[in-house]
Amino acid sequence: MELNPQTELALGKAEKLPLGKLHVAQYLVAAILLILSIGLWRLEVVSADNFRALAEANRIRKVPVMAPRGRLFDRQGRLLVDNYPSVSCYLLREQVKDLNTDLPMIASGLHLTVDQIHAAVKRFQAAPKYQPIPLKQDITPDEQAFIEAHRNELPELETLEEQRRVYPRDGFAAHLIGYVGEISEDDLNKEKYAFYQPGDVVGKSGVEATYDALLRGVDGSRDIIVNSHGKEIGHLGETMAVPGKDLRLTIDLDVQMAAEKAMEGKMGALVALDPHTGEILALVSRPSFDPNQFAVRLTKSYWNEILTNPDHPLLDKAIQAQLAPGSTFKIIMSYAGLQENEAQTMRVMCNGGASFYGHFFACDKHHGMVDIHNAIPWSCDTFYYTLANKLGIDTVAKYATELGFSQRTGVDLPDEAAGTMPSTEWKMRNFHEKWFAGETISVGIGQGAVTATPLQLARAIGGIASGGVLHRPHLVFPDEVPPNELEAIHETFPGSGEKTVPLSTDNWQIITDAMAQTTVPGGFDTAAPAHLEGIDFAGKTGTAQVMSHDALARSGGGHRTVPNAWFVGMAPRRNPDIVVAVLLENGDWGWHSAQLAAQVISTFVNKQRKQENNVRIAETPPAMPSDQSSLKAPAKASSGVAD
Repeated sequence: MELNPQTELALGKAEKLPLGKLHVAQYLVAAILLILSIGLWRLEVVSADNFRALAEANRIRKVPVMAPRGRLFDRQGRLLVDNYPSVSCYLLREQVKDLNTDLPMIASGLHLTVDQIHAAVKRFQAAPKYQPIPLKQDITPDEQAFIEAHRNELPELETLEEQRRVYPRDGFAAHLIGYVGEISEDDLNKEKYAFYQPGDVVGKSGVEATYDALLRGVDGSRDIIVNSHGKEIGHLGETMAVPGKDLRLTIDLDVQMAAEKAMEGKMGALVALDPHTGEILALVSRPSFDPNQFAVRLTKSYWNEILTNPDHPLLDKAIQAQLAPGSTFKIIMSYAGLQENEAQTMRVMCNGGASFYGHFFACDKHHGMVDIHNAIPWSCDTFYYTLANKLGIDTVAKYATELGFSQRTGVDLPDEAAGTMPSTEWKMRNFHEKWFAGETISVGIGQGAVTATPLQLARAIGGIASGGVLHRPHLVFPDEVPPNELEAIHETFPGSGEKTVPLSTDNWQIITDAMAQTTVPGGFDTAAPAHLEGIDFAGKTGTAQVMSHDALARSGGGHRTVPNAWFVGMAPRRNPDIVVAVLLENGDWGWHSAQLAAQVISTFVNKQRKQENNVRIAETPPAMPSDQSSLKAPAKASSGVAD
């Protein structure tokens, strides 16, 4: 049907939009195009670097390369602590889509509980998301196979090769070496660990803790290319890890073994050091613990066993046991009395004790007339009661403090105790009470408020035997440590350090000769059972009560009420090459400890003589040919001195 012209004109007018509406439509289209253009510009220009980085992160993964920890050797280069290759499992949070869904499978494959995994994730909540979370250390071959078999389903699991600590068995040298473990949340808040990250393995005690900065090295990393499932498909580059520094300890393995054997099955501590230098030759604390239990994953059962043990296996009794030193303190009393010119002329009649200030103080024997020369080997309490009363507490404290009592020695081990040396000022400061003269009497025999550690006693008495020269005890040779690090260690572990105290030659000879008589059989000599034939072995025993007589009567007795047995010995008597301090808890009489020290000193001296003999043999010129024997010099007469 054809339309007439009027009809076509009417339809054209009806289809034509008003001009205003057309402009609105045009502006709307332009605005949409502008918004799209701005968005495109932001994506391609402004955010290009950001999206490029995100794309790289999806394609490239930075895998840490853990630095192997430095090994530990004894003074002769014999290996004490090593590392072994291990594989650990980590959780990559960037790869997780729905962790809760995967948790049952992960827990089953790694032999963990869901709660354990939740706890691990919670510890790392504040850490950057790209930082892997350690789920399980030292995984088994079966667990490694599980991870490889489930790469597609569990791309968030990754394995990492690491070096793990392996320590000597049976707690050998455990307290001096220490152990490593994962850094705690409390440690992360300390300034010392400002640059550490959650999951880092750090030294927790012993040498491992003190020298952690040197031993741990610097971790590296590998940049690998991964696919959408997190599987490695290529390798881009690597920043090599810097291994930790190996350290040579002052410990002599042979002396340490003798000390460990001597203390086997006993409670207490033994420390041996070289008084010439302060080098610690052996250090044992009993009971011990197995540091290998701490190196990977500490089980709850073993931790509970350690915590509930009444003998405190984690306590390093060589530097932390603050106990009454008993009669070993009589060497300090002798030093004070001689330097004050009181002891040289003292003569005391011992009838089994003496009365002071209305109280009778007993001696274990009736020694008769006693002077300074036999007071030490006989260990006469009556003589030292009288000397303490003459000197007074502040004079005793003065000389004891000079020798390092009530101060840390500065040994390079964490948490060293300072002990106690009472004085009038000490009592007023701590108890707001006056010191009574009667309290001084017990201090004269190493009882009362005076306490010391085995290391303090070894250093003090070894210093007296060395003519008044005391050195800072240490476990790592100073030349093994950079100067700035060594200075920082000395600041971290302050103590009395290097020191020389006044000691006249006459007084030095009196004390050392009297200590040598202690180990000679016959008479009242207290350490005669420990006598070493052919060795100039000197020392002093000590028997220290662990509770007062009244408390002992109320306790009903028992093994833990038996006195502690002390001994500090050396060889030779003057300028000794070795000094050994032994604490035998509830060991009764001091001669028991003297026999243990004798075992260690015998090992040291016999080794020393063997080495000297080998040197002499090596230096001896070869024999002359027989046809030139007439040219040989006449043989010297034998000195008669045994090697």
